[in-house]
Amino acid sequence: MTDLIETQAPDTARLAHVLHRARAGHALLDATAETAALSLDDAYAVQDRLTALRLDEGRCHVGWKLGYTSAVMRRQMGVSVPNYGPLLDDMVHHDGATAAGFLHPRVEPEIGIVLGRDLSGPGLLITEVADAVAEVRACLEIVDSIWWDYRFSAEQNTADGSSAAGVVLGPALDVDPLRCHRVPVELTEDDVQLATAVSAAASGHPLHGVAWLAAELAARGRHLQAGELVITGGLTAATPLRAGRVLSARFGGRTTVSVRRPAGEPDAGLGAPTAGR
Repeated sequence: MTDLIETQAPDTARLAHVLHRARAGHALLDATAETAALSLDDAYAVQDRLTALRLDEGRCHVGWKLGYTSAVMRRQMGVSVPNYGPLLDDMVHHDGATAAGFLHPRVEPEIGIVLGRDLSGPGLLITEVADAVAEVRACLEIVDSIWWDYRFSAEQNTADGSSAAGVVLGPALDVDPLRCHRVPVELTEDDVQLATAVSAAASGHPLHGVAWLAAELAARGRHLQAGELVITGGLTAATPLRAGRVLSARFGGRTTVSVRRPAGEPDAGLGAPTAGR
């Protein structure tokens, strides 16, 4: 399979290695230096190759993230369609975690769905998705793009796993999966309100995003598996996680999840980007 990728799409294989080396070296890349045009299929091929490199290092696949399922996130980043990326075991943090070692992290409150059984698309009804849900969780996604200043094309973002870098897994929400689109959410920094939203901001209903993901994976010969976590897309604009600060989200007025960044940690986004070669 490796030889096939190298022969048919050498540029996608090269870009996967570029992304992997940059992340390991804590260096941001200049998206404008990557002149090769990527189709969306190319971008997912890069993502698959990048994930394989990470799994070869002993990491484990635990789920998926959805990107740009809300209008506010699409407007913020100038992206017109959703995408997805993998979640690996070392990306998962628990409520109240200290997030260290990131490049220029941003945080988004999200509805997390833990699956109790396998799901395969396309054409899933929302009721079928709901029947497969084991838990609805309060989550914060930590996005951390490898592209300098979050300047990228949709394809470059997809290649980088939709900027997936971490997820803070909060408590289970006491909500029927079919009604998980009605949850009000408040995002705060050090107890100062930054934004509010309702969970319907993610695709109209978080479970619509899960159905979309099942269809996208089916088109690539895959399916969602029991036990996987799917975070269904940012509900507010992504907010920088600043050194020494705590970002928290309150779901349904009573369930909270938070993350902090150590004081004094430098932000790699303040430096000049590295050429993408």
